[in-house]
Amino acid sequence: MATNDFNSKIIAEFRENEGKVGAPFEGSPLLILTTKRAKSGQAREKPLMYLPDGDRMFVFASKAGGPTNPDWYHNLVANPGASVEVGAETVSVKATVLTGEERDTIYARQAAVYPQFAEYQAKTTRIIPVVALDR
Repeated sequence: MATNDFNSKIIAEFRENEGKVGAPFEGSPLLILTTKRAKSGQAREKPLMYLPDGDRMFVFASKAGGPTNPDWYHNLVANPGASVEVGAETVSVKATVLTGEERDTIYARQAAVYPQFAEYQAKTTRIIPVVALDR
């Protein structure tokens, strides 16, 4: 199944069930991030696991440990205003890329709860970006 088909099915299931989805994300905190494409300005949706922290949400540009950052990350850097769907709620957010110790601390928290994130970092030579989404 192509990535876009996979993502479309996850997004549909998410919306039909107020943010709850089955495998492979069952029980994981999931949001739908809507960004504006860096060049065209077109809206793009992406389901992502996230780490909630009060009014902040953290997302991880892991691309499953691939050698390059995902498109949604480049879109957020170019256009930090975005929206997220969490459960049945849609909120506007501003994205900030974390650096240094703050990035490392948040990434370590995510990897402690979801060990695949430690595996993703081990698979790549790039430092996987962490992005804070503030309401």
